[in-house]
Amino acid sequence: MGVIDQIKETVEKITKDENLMKEFKADPVKAVEKVTGKDLPDDAVEKVISGVKAKMSADKAGDMLGSIKKLF
Repeated sequence: MGVIDQIKETVEKITKDENLMKEFKADPVKAVEKVTGKDLPDDAVEKVISGVKAKMSADKAGDMLGSIKKLF
């Protein structure tokens, strides 16, 4: 599985599980390794964490934009 696929899978699992979301915010490395079930090399984990954070930020921005559009 490539990094992009790993990011998508991780985002999906983290956003659906409130406890996992809290764990990701507190210790992203541990949360990613828990989701993947693997002890990934540090550089791979950092790429996944960065991708997950970027995806989650983009999703929040999209949700906020959608809410603003509903006002008009």
